[in-house]
Amino acid sequence: MIAKAKIIAEKLGLQPHPEGGYFKEIYRAVEKIGKPELPERFSGGRNFSTSIYFMLSGNDKSHFHRINSDEIWHFYSGTTLVLHLIDAAGNYSTVKIGNDILAGETPQAVIPHGNWFAAEVEDKNSYALVGCTVSPGFDFVDFELATQKELCEKYPEYSELIKVFTKA
Repeated sequence: MIAKAKIIAEKLGLQPHPEGGYFKEIYRAVEKIGKPELPERFSGGRNFSTSIYFMLSGNDKSHFHRINSDEIWHFYSGTTLVLHLIDAAGNYSTVKIGNDILAGETPQAVIPHGNWFAAEVEDKNSYALVGCTVSPGFDFVDFELATQKELCEKYPEYSELIKVFTKA
């Protein structure tokens, strides 16, 4: 981990995340939405919203995964973060999250539910600290980490990228 990132991670109390990188939940709404009011993809009620700090440093990767809720990424500090997305129709796109708006970066990006997505820092000698807000709120039961075999079979045209952002 980059030295500055390590200091920030310690100050914020970040812990390893199953998808890669480091995180800490900072908000979970007390109020909940009941199962009857949610789409069928949810197995039960969910908090209105949740939010985490998330950090990638150097060669860290957020491996391809998807969740049942929409997720908004907010840029805080460090270098540009590149999000790789494969939508339900199999279309690939990238989003650069950062503060250099004139260079095509955006300080916020929305990932619609059900999209596969992965992330990396653009400058491998730096880090990216972001926030992720999920609504309805995040629950690990809604989290699916992709397998390399599954994604390569479904999207063979992206197999080289998938191999980089999945565990064999």
